[in-house]
Amino acid sequence: MSENKKSPVSSTREGAVAIIRIDNPPVNPLSQAVREGLLREYEAAAADTGVKAIVLTGTGKAFSAGADITEFSSGRTAPFLTDVITTIEASAKPVVAGINGLALGGGFEIALGCHYRVAASAVRQLGLPEVKIGIIPGAGGTQRLPRLMGVEPALDIIVSGAPIDAAKALSLGVVDKVVEGDVVAAAVAFADDLIARGEGPRRTCQRTIDAAALPADLFAKKRAALARHPSGPLAARACVDAVEAAVTLPFAEGIKRERELILQCLPSPYAKALQYAFFAERQAGTIAGVGGDVKLRDVKSVGVLGAGTMGTGISLAFLQAGMPVTIVETKQEPLDKGGARIRETIEANVKRGRLTAEQGGAIAKNLTPSLDMQSLAGCDLVIEAVFESMAIKKEVFGKLDRICKPGAILASNTSTLDVDEIAQATTRPQDVLGLHFFSPANIMRLLEIVRGKATAVDALATAMALSKKINKVGVVSGVCFGFIGNRMLECYGEEVQAMLLEGATPADVDKALEAWGWAMGPLAVMDLAGIDVGWRIRKEHKFSDERIRLYRVTDAIADQGKFGQKTGAGYYKYEGRNRIEDPAVTAMFRAEAARQGIEPRNGIPAEEIVERTLLRLVNSGAEILDEGIAMRASDIDTVYINGYGFQAWRGGPMWQADAMGLAVVAERIKFYEGKYGERWKVAPLIEKLAKDGGTFAGLDKVKAGR
Repeated sequence: MSENKKSPVSSTREGAVAIIRIDNPPVNPLSQAVREGLLREYEAAAADTGVKAIVLTGTGKAFSAGADITEFSSGRTAPFLTDVITTIEASAKPVVAGINGLALGGGFEIALGCHYRVAASAVRQLGLPEVKIGIIPGAGGTQRLPRLMGVEPALDIIVSGAPIDAAKALSLGVVDKVVEGDVVAAAVAFADDLIARGEGPRRTCQRTIDAAALPADLFAKKRAALARHPSGPLAARACVDAVEAAVTLPFAEGIKRERELILQCLPSPYAKALQYAFFAERQAGTIAGVGGDVKLRDVKSVGVLGAGTMGTGISLAFLQAGMPVTIVETKQEPLDKGGARIRETIEANVKRGRLTAEQGGAIAKNLTPSLDMQSLAGCDLVIEAVFESMAIKKEVFGKLDRICKPGAILASNTSTLDVDEIAQATTRPQDVLGLHFFSPANIMRLLEIVRGKATAVDALATAMALSKKINKVGVVSGVCFGFIGNRMLECYGEEVQAMLLEGATPADVDKALEAWGWAMGPLAVMDLAGIDVGWRIRKEHKFSDERIRLYRVTDAIADQGKFGQKTGAGYYKYEGRNRIEDPAVTAMFRAEAARQGIEPRNGIPAEEIVERTLLRLVNSGAEILDEGIAMRASDIDTVYINGYGFQAWRGGPMWQADAMGLAVVAERIKFYEGKYGERWKVAPLIEKLAKDGGTFAGLDKVKAGR
């Protein structure tokens, strides 16, 4: 057998056992070269009379993370993974999967096609996540997994795309043995034992499913529960159809049905959008002008100034990543409340089984509450999370400048304010940047990393590395009011206010946008976050006369002390979290429209609501892209998917614009500009790209030098 270091697949012998290894770092994706190598090494082992059993494993920390999705549009397909797995499963010699690390998608499907499975106890990710990129498992996973673990748990795993760990896989019958230590040695020993006992192959495809034992309405109920699946309206339903085929059809016909379903999903706009979002998120971590040679600052301890909702959420994010946190307040009562909120969250995670009691205790011990800002003196990173007031923030940063050690990163959690002005309150602007967390900060994935004019490259690179450590999606933004997300949101929200004055109700707007794909409509979001948040910002800043006019009713609602869910009323009335339409709010908008001389309409069509809000986002996004506030159009989409409830299966606003065609986008924006005036002025970048036949994606490629 060959020992070819240039090949991503190689094999060795230990006695009568051939060991085939996938070595395609870092996660052993199943590229064409890997699939070819697997067939080559398997066929060599099958032909070797001295080999009585085969172990298939991976190198490094992965068995295999699955398909190389960059090949989906490349045309490089043969050999198909299905054929590779079928060949392995048909082996006359027993094949044991030695699952050394994560096995996802096609990697897990290879393991399912092996006759036996031995997994390392440390393995945390075994599963079929294809639904998350808008497709279904396409190499027999929907047919084999139900035969191994049972239809109902397999259906849940395939439809959710959620992984299981080795212990769970053992309890469900997916793996035969879980071991500590060297899993390859254990798999070889397992294979030797099979040889000694004369055990042959045990093919999953030959197992049967007792359809009569299943609930009659199993698949109907599952389909009914898919109304707002994160993958959109196609892939999850196709997953249910495929698993149903495993129950109702012979294996070979089920495989054929699975193939038909994946071919329906692959070209769908939802799959393309999800795959785009997948790559966009990873690209966001690449910062122009910041290479791998930049030495990161050593951040071992974190200080958080402010123990309110944001401060405690930020603290939890770092605590859960194993980092010690000092949280500072000016008074004992808010400090005690913040500490209690942190402990309650940790205890709740222990009760839910997300943490062991020991892990929860260790996390809690890493928290140091303090009333003295001097306790931040030794912290490597200090994050300010105080009231959104420039005067207060500049005062705080002036104090931090005197207290904190040289080289410490000083970060503001501001959502709108000028980070450069904040930095001027210090003698070390190179150490200052923005870390804009989204509430709840311990849960929401987005982290806008705001780069000031003087921010040092190593501080920026360190912030990006920390975002990954605390399981956030970091996106770099330049300095402007609202940065990427909130600057665009201002335009989106402004157009919503305009439509409310024209005749739409809050429910009209929210229902239209939720039906299109937003996680929550904008008025419901404002009620959830608190109407007073924007109200206070509008008091802090000077806005255009038009924006003041458009927000007049919303500010009047806030003036009445109606801030949304927390006060029981805002745009809606609330019974708990259930929103109820409020005729009084609609009447306020109608009365204000009359005062402003706005001709009332008998409602606004859902299509117009969607188009107007989307195009305002796109136009604003094009402006900040042109200004260099955002590095890439894909960064803008990553911000909106991870921080604002824009569903990944819709790709993001800039992806949507490319899908519409920028010539069409320019035409529609100009139509609304003619109707509504200056706020709809088309961004020069859109006009230029439309004229040249360009796209935002194409612009990103030019910037990346591709």
